[in-house]
Amino acid sequence: MPRKDSSFNALSFLWRWALALTVVIGTYNPTTYSFVHWVRDEEGRPAVKFLVGVIFLILYIVFLRATWASVGVVGLILMTALAGALIWVGIDLGVLTLESPTAVTWVALVVAATILAVGMSFSHVWRRLTGQVDVDEIEE
Repeated sequence: MPRKDSSFNALSFLWRWALALTVVIGTYNPTTYSFVHWVRDEEGRPAVKFLVGVIFLILYIVFLRATWASVGVVGLILMTALAGALIWVGIDLGVLTLESPTAVTWVALVVAATILAVGMSFSHVWRRLTGQVDVDEIEE
């Protein structure tokens, strides 16, 4: 029996995307405000840096496991190909330029977050489209 709170909509996807974007950009970005920059800084408490690193690791494992389970290898390849094609079109149309490494980094971060958010959401979309439910484990 489906749970009453299992509805999925655009807002559900946006929440997942915002969390994925926060995790990805919080880990590293071209500014000096990221976990990587903070860890490289000599100042600060190593124990707190370790704790934050473990929290990031947990979040990445949750996102990556869900993405892997819902879309698999073929889905990851297809999403990456689609993202690459969209970036290529952006470059071809002059919207993006390879001359700015900072812009390319930001685009790559947004693409990575989007792939993780799609991975977290794909099982819900698949269930809506096909009526099939993805199950990882069999309960006895």
